Amino acid sequence: MNPSDEIVFKLDGRPVGARPGEAILQAARRHGVEIPHLCYRDGLRPDGNCRACVVEIEGERVLAASCCRTPGEGMEVRSDSPRARSAQRMVVELLLADQPETSRSRDDELRQWAERLGVSGSRFPGREAPPPDRSNPAIAVQLDACIQCTRCVRACRETQVNDVIGYAYRGSHARIVFDQGDPMGLSSCVSCGECVQVCPTGALAPGNGAALLEADRRVDSGCPYCGVGCQLTYHVKDGKIVKVTGRDGPANHGRLCVKGRYGFDYPAHRQRLTQPLIRKPGIAKDPQGELDPADPLAAFRPASWEEALDFAADGLKRIIAEHGKHALAGFGSAKGSNEEAYLFQKLVRTGFGTNNVDHCTRLCHASSVVALLEGVGSGAVSNPVADVQHAEVVVVIGSNPIVNHPVAATFIKNAVKKGTTQLILMDPRRTELARHAAYHLPFRPDSDVALLNALLHVIVTEGLVDEEFVRLRTENYEALKQNVLAYSPEAMAPICGIDARTLREVARLYARSRASMILWGMGVSQHVHGTDNVRCLIALAMVTGQIGRPGTGLHPLRGQNNVQGASDVGLIPMCFPDYLRVDDEAARAKFERLWGVPLDGQPGLTVVEIIDAACAGRIKGMYIEGENPAMSDPNSNHAREGLASLEHLIVQDLFMTETAYFADVILPASAYAEKTGTFTNTDRIVQIGRQAVTPPGEARQDLWIIQEIARRLGLDWNYQGPREVFEEMRSAMPSIAGISWERLEREGHVTYPCASETDPGQPVIFTERFPTPSGRARIVPADIIPADERPDADYPLVLITGRQLEHWHTGSMTRRASVLDAIEPAPTVSVHPLDLEGIGAEAGDVLTVESRRGRIALFARADDGIPRGSVFIPFCYYEAAANRLTNQALDPYAKIAELKYCAVRVRKGGTVGREFGYQLRGRVA
Repeated sequence: MNPSDEIVFKLDGRPVGARPGEAILQAARRHGVEIPHLCYRDGLRPDGNCRACVVEIEGERVLAASCCRTPGEGMEVRSDSPRARSAQRMVVELLLADQPETSRSRDDELRQWAERLGVSGSRFPGREAPPPDRSNPAIAVQLDACIQCTRCVRACRETQVNDVIGYAYRGSHARIVFDQGDPMGLSSCVSCGECVQVCPTGALAPGNGAALLEADRRVDSGCPYCGVGCQLTYHVKDGKIVKVTGRDGPANHGRLCVKGRYGFDYPAHRQRLTQPLIRKPGIAKDPQGELDPADPLAAFRPASWEEALDFAADGLKRIIAEHGKHALAGFGSAKGSNEEAYLFQKLVRTGFGTNNVDHCTRLCHASSVVALLEGVGSGAVSNPVADVQHAEVVVVIGSNPIVNHPVAATFIKNAVKKGTTQLILMDPRRTELARHAAYHLPFRPDSDVALLNALLHVIVTEGLVDEEFVRLRTENYEALKQNVLAYSPEAMAPICGIDARTLREVARLYARSRASMILWGMGVSQHVHGTDNVRCLIALAMVTGQIGRPGTGLHPLRGQNNVQGASDVGLIPMCFPDYLRVDDEAARAKFERLWGVPLDGQPGLTVVEIIDAACAGRIKGMYIEGENPAMSDPNSNHAREGLASLEHLIVQDLFMTETAYFADVILPASAYAEKTGTFTNTDRIVQIGRQAVTPPGEARQDLWIIQEIARRLGLDWNYQGPREVFEEMRSAMPSIAGISWERLEREGHVTYPCASETDPGQPVIFTERFPTPSGRARIVPADIIPADERPDADYPLVLITGRQLEHWHTGSMTRRASVLDAIEPAPTVSVHPLDLEGIGAEAGDVLTVESRRGRIALFARADDGIPRGSVFIPFCYYEAAANRLTNQALDPYAKIAELKYCAVRVRKGGTVGREFGYQLRGRVA
C-alpha cells in the first residue's frame, strides 16, 4: 500500500496512520494501543453491540464504538480519557453482574479486561442463570457465562454459514438459541466448534472440560483428515492433546470442522498397537472369520523390533528368490507425509524391484488424474478452492463438500451469501448445499455423460464457444463438436432426468459468466466411465475458456490429507515422482542415476489389480503401510480372500485394522500428531505437520520403519529425518525445486509449482500454456457407457456409497475418537421415506441391504434428499461394511473401481453387529 493512502489521525495524543477501511480499533492495535473489546474479533463482521470499545472523539457529543468507526483525516481520538475509561469500566461491570462465580474458561476475555481496567466486581444484580446444556458430546453450553456479544451468531451464520445459532426474545429475556430453542445436541448443529473458538467467556466450550486446562505446550501443525489442509494448533498437557484450535492457514483461515477440532484423541486410544506382533504358527487366515472377542490379538505374539523387522524382510527376500520380483507389491498411505510416501515408493522400486505400488488415489481420483494428464498435461488442480470468491458461477458435481470437505464448503457458501456467485449443484442427492444453489440438478445416477454432453451441445450449437481460446489453446475441438451434436438437451432429458429448459439455462449461465469454476468429487470419478465424466468437465472448461484465470478452472477435491502429495511423489504404479512415466527411457534413466540402481520399465499393477493377482496366486507378498483394503476395496469379500491368500503380509498401522487381521507381521506406527513431515493439500499447497506428542510404547516413526526394512533388503539408506528426505525430493521434482525446508518453516506454506526460492508459487496454473507436448489442451469426446451392473427385478435399487461428516475413510481413526464416535456411533442406510414405507419400515428399523456380492444390516435413516430407487451407505462402519456390496468392475483407462454404483435389494429386518471385525473397535471391545 502506498503510504500516502494512509489516513493520519491522533490517538491518545500521538499521530498514527490508518489504512483505508480500517476501524479505529484495528488501527490502534496495529500501533500497540489496546482498546477494551468483547464483541469484536478478527475475521468477524464488527457488530458494535457490547460498547466495551467506546472512545471519545473530539467535537462529538456521544462516545463511539471503535470497532465500527473508521477514523477521518485529522480526527482526534481518546481511548484513555476519563469519560471513555468510565464507560468502558461500566460496561465490563454490568457484564460481570451475570457471570458465574468461577470462570468457564481459562481464556476468559471478560475477566481479563476487568483486571486490566481495575474492575473487581459488580454492584448490580444478575439475572437468573440458565441451566447447562450437555446434550452435545463436543460442546458444553453454559449460558450463565454468556454476555450476548453475538460472536457465536456471526461465526455460525456468516463464517460457517450453518445458520443454527440465533438471538431470540427481548430485553432481559434475550438469549442465544439453537434452531427453534432446541438443546444443542438435538439441533441441526454440525459441531464445527467455530462458536467455541470465538466465544470470549466459555459460555460455549469444549465438551471435555479443556477450556479450564492450561496447556504445557502449543504445537502448530495441520489436520490429519481430508484434503483441504487446514492448519491448526495442538494444545498438549501431560503428553496428551487436550484441545485443538484453528490457525490462519491459507486453506482454512482459522476454520475447522468437527473432525479437525474434536477428532484429536484417537492416538491415545487404548487399542493402539504398541509393540510389534508376529502371527503364531498354525493360525489360519480366515477371510470370513471373526477375532476372539476376549482377545483380538490372540492370533499374534509380541516380538522385538529386531525380530519383527528381520521376519518382515526375510519373507520379502524369500518371495523374490522363489517367485521373482513381480510377486511382490506395496500399498502406501495418503495419510502419511510426503517423505514417507516418497521413501515407500522408492523402497518398492529399488528394494522389491517392481512398480507394483499404489495407494488410495486408485479408489478415489485415479480417473480424474488420467483424464487431466491426457487433457491438460497435469493431474493437479488448476485453482485453489478459495478462488470460488472470484467466480461468478461455481459448479459442484458428484461431491458433497459440506460433509467431505466442510471447511472448503464454507468458502462456497460465503461466496454465494455475498451475492456475487451463483452455485450450480449437480448431484443425484439433494444435499445440504442445495439450499444455497441457484440450480440443483438431481440427475439420475450413472447419467453423468448424458448430462454433461447436453450442456456441451448447447454451448456448441448456440455460439457460446470461446472461439479464440479454442483456436489458440486447444486441439481436437472438431471431434467434440461433431460428437455432441447428437446430445441435445431434448434427447438427453429422459436419460438424465433433467428437463431440457434447465439444461439450456445452466449451460448458458456457465458459458457466459466472467469466471466459472468446476469442483468435483468421487461421485464423478468412481464409475466405469469416470475418465469419460472428467473428459466432459475438461471439455466444458476448454470450449468456454474458463481456465487459467482466478475464479475459473478445474478442481477435483482430494479426499485424504495427503493424497495429492502421495501421487506427486510417485506412489502410483505407472509414474515416478512428478508424474514421469516409468516406461519412458529418459525418465527411468534420471531416477536410476538418482537412486543408483536399475529400475523396472514395466508399469505396475493398481490396487484392485493387485488384489485380483493375489487371489489368482500371482502376488505372493505385500507390504501395506497405513491402508485398510479389507474395508476400502470394492467387493471386500474378494479383497479379504486376496489378503488371506498371501504367503507374506506386512502391515504397518496404528490399530488392529481389518487388514492387519490377515498380517504375518504387524509393525506399530506413528499417528499424524506423532511425527513431523510435509503434506500437500488439494490446492497444491505444501505445509509442515509438526510432532506434538510421542508415539506410545514401542510404536515407531513410519520413516524409521521404512528405512529399517530397506536396509534389510540391502539398500544403504541413512536419512536422518524428514528434512533430508525432502531435500532429495526437491532434487528429483522440478515442481517443488524452489521449496526448501527453511522456507516452509519461515513462510508456513508454499504452493507448487515453484521453480526457485524466489518464486512465490503458482496458485493458478495454465495461465498461458498447458504442460502438454504441444502446449495445448486436448479435448476428448465421450459417449454414454452404462454402469457395469444395472438394477433389475432381483436387485431393483441403486447403492451409492460415500463418507459422512463425523467419520473418515474406513473409520479406523475417527471411530476411535471419543467425540466423533459419540455423535455417530452406529451404521445407517439413508432411504427415501416413500421407499421405506414401501417395504413396511420406518426410521430406526434395521434393514438388510444385499448385493450379488454380500449383505449387511444397518439402521434406517429417512432422507427425502435420496432419490427414489436409491440408498446411501457410508463406508466407515466395520460392522456393516458397505464395500461388502460394491462392484470391483474397473474403468478401462484409470483402473478405478465402480464404487458409486451397483444394484442392491433391501428388506426390513436383520441383525446389526457381529460381522467380521466388529470386536476391533473400542465401543464393544
